[in-house]
Amino acid sequence: MPARRGRPRRASARVLARASRAEAAWREFASSFTRAGMVSPAEPGLVAVEATEGTAVLLLAPRQALTFTGKCRLRCLYGAVRLLGFAVASHQPGLPIFSPATHCALSLEALPGARPPAAALRQLRAAARCAMRSHRVRRQARVKVMARFSPDCAVVLLEHLDTPVTRFLLSHPLLSRTFEPQKKEESNFTPEDAVLASVGIVKCSPDCGLLVSESMYLALEELIQTCCAEDEGVPVVLVCGPKNTGKSTFNRYLINLLLNRLPVVEYMECDIGQTEFTPPGCVSLSSVTEPVLGPPFTHQQMPCKMVYYGQTSCEQDTERYLDVVKYVFSCYKKEVPLVINTMGWVKGEGLLLLIDLIRLLSPSHVVQMDVCDWKAMPPLTPEHVHFSAGLHTRGKQQSKCKQLGMGDMESWKYPEGEDMSAPQHKLLYVHPEFPRAGAAGEARVHSSILRDMSILGYLGHLQSPDIGAVLPLHSLVPYQVPFNAVALRVIHTDVAPSNIMYAVNASWVGLCCLPEEIQCQTDGPVLLTQTPICDCLGFGIVRGVDMEKKLYHILTPVPPENLRLVNCLLLGNIAIPNCVLVSQQGIEGEIPYVTSDYNYSIMGSGKLRKKKQHMKRKEFPFECDYT
Repeated sequence: MPARRGRPRRASARVLARASRAEAAWREFASSFTRAGMVSPAEPGLVAVEATEGTAVLLLAPRQALTFTGKCRLRCLYGAVRLLGFAVASHQPGLPIFSPATHCALSLEALPGARPPAAALRQLRAAARCAMRSHRVRRQARVKVMARFSPDCAVVLLEHLDTPVTRFLLSHPLLSRTFEPQKKEESNFTPEDAVLASVGIVKCSPDCGLLVSESMYLALEELIQTCCAEDEGVPVVLVCGPKNTGKSTFNRYLINLLLNRLPVVEYMECDIGQTEFTPPGCVSLSSVTEPVLGPPFTHQQMPCKMVYYGQTSCEQDTERYLDVVKYVFSCYKKEVPLVINTMGWVKGEGLLLLIDLIRLLSPSHVVQMDVCDWKAMPPLTPEHVHFSAGLHTRGKQQSKCKQLGMGDMESWKYPEGEDMSAPQHKLLYVHPEFPRAGAAGEARVHSSILRDMSILGYLGHLQSPDIGAVLPLHSLVPYQVPFNAVALRVIHTDVAPSNIMYAVNASWVGLCCLPEEIQCQTDGPVLLTQTPICDCLGFGIVRGVDMEKKLYHILTPVPPENLRLVNCLLLGNIAIPNCVLVSQQGIEGEIPYVTSDYNYSIMGSGKLRKKKQHMKRKEFPFECDYT
């Protein structure tokens, strides 16, 4: 895929000054509580003192937890702490952590250690002091921490965190308060709160954190033991359940627990509407080596294998969806445990499709998350999957054996000589107990908002890694791609060849690689008649189409060495977030691709719909009123 790319334009001095003023205002806000003399009693055992400008030292007593909203970089200086299941010790490098108001708040908990002998107390105190000195913690801060030090406590360093992804996402006005919590009364602030605010986090109620039910704890405990055992076969864990039952949070917690003991965990994404490591509309297989300490928009990465399905729902073409899943799953080497995420569509044909998935993937464990009354879906026992018909597969006939009730199903075993190729998974029940569990319409944030944030997180990789002002996308120079160098296909609908360029312009496209070479005797474009199942190497925005020079102008963070392999553009039903079109800085006059003078009776046209009720305004102070 030939490409030419120029240097981005420099950001204006006005934008730089605005960013500097915002940072200074945030520091002034944090320090105002201390100057005002608000010295209400601190939480027992919690010590937070300013180490240097933009950093803080936090001391936690054994098993003490800090639930917070915000973002920062965490480094453990002494002892050990746990964050969303992942244990962080003093020998590990700093970890970026993200706890936005759009998701469940993270909790940092001190892990208790073995009680050392009294003779070793002096050495332990010396080790804690040495660790703080090596990270240039001020003497006054060290004295305050050591005054409350105990051998089994934990001391962590919190640093202000600023990444290209978060800078780009927060530059959009509707998302500028993503990491801000509910407003608190100033009288409730303590000096410790002011110190934490100076590094970008705010303490919140433990009720805002993850609520681990007893059934979730038991399921996690069994899965960890199974995955770490050196038995024959590698565990394959499939997680299913209705919308808003905590599947994604359970997956992150399970992956982090496994990474405490294993160097890598495989993760297969089958939920094309709410993807974890890629933009929406993809089925992918990823090797996870780092803890997952944030929502999807904070850890967009290139998977080992990815196919762009092109839609957030597979209702219109379930056969192609199963073909895509089968293609991606064929790359799993069965050397490390695999966690499989599935869609929240579990009613009607969705349940039948889930049965097809279980038969296709043959998991060793099925984690079924549902509310206690089991109204959404029946228990997916091996017997139920064996005898029930799927959407594209048939169930085993019961004519040769008696009709079984639910009580008999639990103790039933396959008769001698019976087909043993049926699913033999172990079913684990998880009943979530957090508020609004199982109520899809009561989620914190509408699913379309989360999808847009994932796309923005992906586009954030276009930003410079250097700390500075955000570069608007329209200031970046796109790649130039000849029409005849790539094939083109619209996935979700039929488009007349004469209108294909109108559909492609200003669209989100998958950059894919077909196994066969593209051959075109003319200047193009090259149009495919069927949607291929092929590797997707990344995504881009078609900035423009030059009909005279026969060129696509594509903006993408995919590195040039991978772009050379791209020979196919797939256009699906995933749209560029409206805020990219209407909210970027530096646009004067009419906004490209957006108009208020249009005939909405034309098929395919549509308004930029506003979804003002998709955010809980009473709970979250920022708005996100775009589709």
